Amino acid sequence: MYYSILHKTRFRYSAPVSESFTEVRMRPLSEGFQRCLKFKLGTSPSATVHNYQDCYGNTVHHFDLPAQHRQLTITAEAIVVFTEPPRLPRSLSAEAWNLIDDLVAEQELWDFLAPSQFAHASPLLSALSHQLDVRRRGDPLSLLFEITGRMYRTFAYAPQTTSVDSPIDEALANRKGVCQDFAHIMIALVRPLGIPCRYVSGYLYHRVEDHDRSERDASHAWVEALLPGLGWVGFDPTNNLVARERHIR
Repeated sequence: MYYSILHKTRFRYSAPVSESFTEVRMRPLSEGFQRCLKFKLGTSPSATVHNYQDCYGNTVHHFDLPAQHRQLTITAEAIVVFTEPPRLPRSLSAEAWNLIDDLVAEQELWDFLAPSQFAHASPLLSALSHQLDVRRRGDPLSLLFEITGRMYRTFAYAPQTTSVDSPIDEALANRKGVCQDFAHIMIALVRPLGIPCRYVSGYLYHRVEDHDRSERDASHAWVEALLPGLGWVGFDPTNNLVARERHIR
C-alpha cells in the first residue's frame, strides 16, 4: 500500500513578530513494515531548514525566520509504502509478564514507564482504572486488547471538547474527548503495570467501508506498547483498532 501525504500547518500571529524559531517532527518513520520513500518540507516565508535525528529515531527539522512576519506556513509532503504486517495473536502466555519485567531490567525504558505531563495519576484516573479492572491479570496482550475496547465503549468521541494542552482529567470527568486524550489516558493506565508505552502521532487512512470515529483530513494519535516477542504494538482506543497498515507514523 502506497500513501501520499500532504500536511499543512499555518501559524497566524496577532501582531507582527520580528523573529521565530521552529522545530517540527513531520517526516514519517522508516521502521518495521513502513518506509518513507520521499519527503519534502517547505516554509513560507522561505527559510533554510536543517535536520537531525533525536534519541527516539525521529527526524527533527528546525529553522528560524529572522525577518518580520505575521504568518508562517509549513508544508510537509511524503510518500510512504506500507507492507501488510502479520496478524497478531490474540494472547500471549502468562509468562509474558515476567518477560516484560526482564525487558525493563535490560533496556533503558524509563521514558516509557514514568508519568508525564499528560499521562499521570489522578483520582479520576484511579476511578477509571478500578472500573476497567486494570491490573496484572491474564496476559499483557489480552489485557491491552481489553483496555482498548473498553475505553472505546466508555468514552464518546467529541471534537472541540478539549484542546491540545487539556489535562486528562477533562476527558475523564466528561467521558468524552478526542484521540490525543484517549491515547494519554491509556498510557496513564498501562504504564503503572510495568508495560512500556509511548504516544504516537501520525495519520489514519479512512476507507469507505470503515466506521472510524476519528476525523478525516486530520492527524491522529494512538498508543504503542512494548511486548515480548512482538516489539512495539500499536493500539488505537479512539477506533478500537490494532494499528496496522492504515496507521501511518
